[in-house]
Amino acid sequence: MKETKEDSFKNAIALTGGIATGKSTVCNLLKLHGFLIIDADKIAHKLLDENSEKIEQLFGKQYVENGKVLRKELGKIIFSNEENKLKLEALLHPLIFQEIEKEAKLFEEQNKPYIVDIPLFFEKMHYPISKSIVIYTPKDLQIKRLQNRDNISKEEAILKISNQMDIEEKKNLGTYIIDNSKDLKHLQKNIEEFLEQILSI
Repeated sequence: MKETKEDSFKNAIALTGGIATGKSTVCNLLKLHGFLIIDADKIAHKLLDENSEKIEQLFGKQYVENGKVLRKELGKIIFSNEENKLKLEALLHPLIFQEIEKEAKLFEEQNKPYIVDIPLFFEKMHYPISKSIVIYTPKDLQIKRLQNRDNISKEEAILKISNQMDIEEKKNLGTYIIDNSKDLKHLQKNIEEFLEQILSI
C-alpha cells in the first residue's frame, strides 16, 4: 500500500501559538514527560545558514557574514515587507517541510505521540497533521513578554505579533489548549491536564 503524506504524521501533534506565548517553555516541559520534539525554528535556522548564498542573492551581502545569515538584520526587512517575507518563505518552507517529514518518519516508527513545534502551523497549513496544541497567552500579556524578551518597543512588538494569525483565532482552531497566562505552577497543571487527555485516547 502506498504511503501518503498523512502516514508520515500519523502520531504527530502540532504545537503552535503566537510569538512570546511560551512555546519553548512548554516544549521543554513536554520533553521531561518523555515527548520527542521536532523544532521547526531550529530546522529553519540551520537551513538559513546552509542557504546563505541564496539569501545573499535574494536580499544582499549585508545580511550574511562568514557564511552565517545575520538573522536579526534579515528579520527587520522580513517583518516590515510582505514581498521580502514571501521571497524568504518560497525558499525556506519547502526545505523545512522536507526536513520535518524526514524526522517525523523516524519518530513514527515508535508508534506513540510526538510533538512538531510549528509556529506558523495555522497560517501556512502545509502539514497534514490532524491534532494541534495551542499555547495561549492573551494579546496584552503577549506584547509585554515580547517587549521584555527582545528588548523592543511596544510598537515593534505589535508589528511582529500582527504578522501572525490572532491568538484568539488560533485558540479556536486548536485541538488542545495549554494556558500560559499565569505562573509556572499554573502552566504545569495545564500540561498535566493535556497529558491526561492524550493518555485517555
